[in-house]
Amino acid sequence: MATLSLRPCGDFRTSYRADTKIFDTPTSRWAMVGFLCALYGLVILPQAFPPLASLPVLRLFADGYALSLGIQVCYYAIAALGLNILVGFTGQISLGHAAFFGVGAFSSAWLNTRVGLPVLVCIPLAGLMSAAAGLLFGAPAARIKGLYLAIATLAAQFIIEDLFVRMDWFTGGSSGAMADTPMLGSFAFDNDARYFLLSLSFTIVLFVMAANLMRSRDGRAFVALRDHYLSAEVMGIALTRYRVMSFGIAAFYAGIGGALYGHYLMFVSAEAFTILLSIQFLGMIIIGGLGSVMGAMLGTIFMVALPEVMGAVIAALQTTQWGNRPAVINGLPFFREMAIGAAIILFLIFEPDGLAHRWRLIKTYWKLYPFSH
Repeated sequence: MATLSLRPCGDFRTSYRADTKIFDTPTSRWAMVGFLCALYGLVILPQAFPPLASLPVLRLFADGYALSLGIQVCYYAIAALGLNILVGFTGQISLGHAAFFGVGAFSSAWLNTRVGLPVLVCIPLAGLMSAAAGLLFGAPAARIKGLYLAIATLAAQFIIEDLFVRMDWFTGGSSGAMADTPMLGSFAFDNDARYFLLSLSFTIVLFVMAANLMRSRDGRAFVALRDHYLSAEVMGIALTRYRVMSFGIAAFYAGIGGALYGHYLMFVSAEAFTILLSIQFLGMIIIGGLGSVMGAMLGTIFMVALPEVMGAVIAALQTTQWGNRPAVINGLPFFREMAIGAAIILFLIFEPDGLAHRWRLIKTYWKLYPFSH
């Protein structure tokens, strides 16, 4: 009962289209629109009226570090959503998602600095170039699955990493590549507030696209492929086509996220796209919830915020008598790194459906309150 969508009395669905709406009720739809409008407003107000930046609520949105974390959430969430389409919705596995994230970053930098295209044109083109790489390396998915596919994608990770270093004309080799600031006419996204608004706009568009994809014929084919591939094949679903297609879509999202990452840092280096980042992407969708569009965002927020929270906890511990000992001081920084692995293990044990499932339980609780059943 807790996992069901509780609709208000009289809200009847008389068509399949009505039954697959992104938002169950008009209230939830307008609440999301209001939240996003408020978010845009809170970022724009301190920029347009600097004296307002000292107000308690607006101070957070005028802070460059907080906005930097918000930008990280945006480009990582886009990439994590692509991986969730592949792993959570289609039931395949990839251990090389960071490599496609890197392909997007280098592609956009190359198109901008070598070809001379505007950055806002380079970002979607980088997604398409990354999708082409995803289709190429996803071809083994047509014949293998499970552990064998995981090893194939792991090999893709190391092959692409090696290409990043050797393809000097494309990536700059070990020196890396420069990436310019996005421009819209004479308006430059050259500070954290402006870049956050740009990243947020891309995030909203891509999340809406993913939500609509899952309502389409192709999205239902992905889910059928995940639930039982033999039954899907009997129903006439082309398994090879949809397996390879899901790799292309996942790489497209990773490419867009990587392009936003590269143009934010204005420098792209091959050292940033290692297997560790691929594991972090998997952690984001496991913690957020496999097979959930919203889960990709919740998991990314958790993974970006966790090191910051752990850093604050460690700083507080070091001010105490117990935490001010040399043995503790030397060991506490490692807790920050260990926290990510520990969070993944704990979620797998105690909340395998992720934060998205917990959010649905909380909403159901408030709708049923004061009745628990």
